[in-house]
Amino acid sequence: MTVTTKTMSLFAIALLAFFIGRPSVAQQAPDQLIEGLTTELYTLIEDNRELYSQDVDALKAEVDERMRQHIDTMYSARLVLGRPGRGLEREKIAAFADALSTSLMNQYAERLLDFDSENVVEVMPLEPDQDPRRTRVRTRLQLDNGSIMPIDYVLRLRDGHWLVFDVIAEGISYVATFRNQIGEQISRQGFDATLQGLQQGEMVLDADGS
Repeated sequence: MTVTTKTMSLFAIALLAFFIGRPSVAQQAPDQLIEGLTTELYTLIEDNRELYSQDVDALKAEVDERMRQHIDTMYSARLVLGRPGRGLEREKIAAFADALSTSLMNQYAERLLDFDSENVVEVMPLEPDQDPRRTRVRTRLQLDNGSIMPIDYVLRLRDGHWLVFDVIAEGISYVATFRNQIGEQISRQGFDATLQGLQQGEMVLDADGS
């Protein structure tokens, strides 16, 4: 199997590295977190590929249950909203964060099945002198066609837990990409209509930004 951006979104691949895993992230270095989740992912996908192929809803539920605990959904939502989100009530931002996360998880759940466990993920050593409360974990995914895909995870420390709030695949930031799309949508339809579109699955975000 050859994994390319034509058959699998960059961010679908990026989500794989922290898709599975229940261990507490407290007192765990961010690079160890990403590496541990990546290792556990291989077993999950291979052991359940047939089941998930026949029951995509089960896969979506698994993605949702296991991923949210490792993502700072509120912080990501605020970054994606940007200026249009200023002054919004916390309840509206929380609703947007939930809708955004659900939309992305559902959009990519099926694509997780395209992941080949023979692909190798290398977690690079953390760069020295990083902010103790914010860091960037750099990984390199070796595809079966021989190419190397750089995928970086940006995390921040919140309440003793390292949480991902942005993914940068081949230099493309998920936060920046969706900020542009959401901003344009809000400009045209307003926040409430944009939120409703996300909640009802009528608005599909384009992770490749095209």
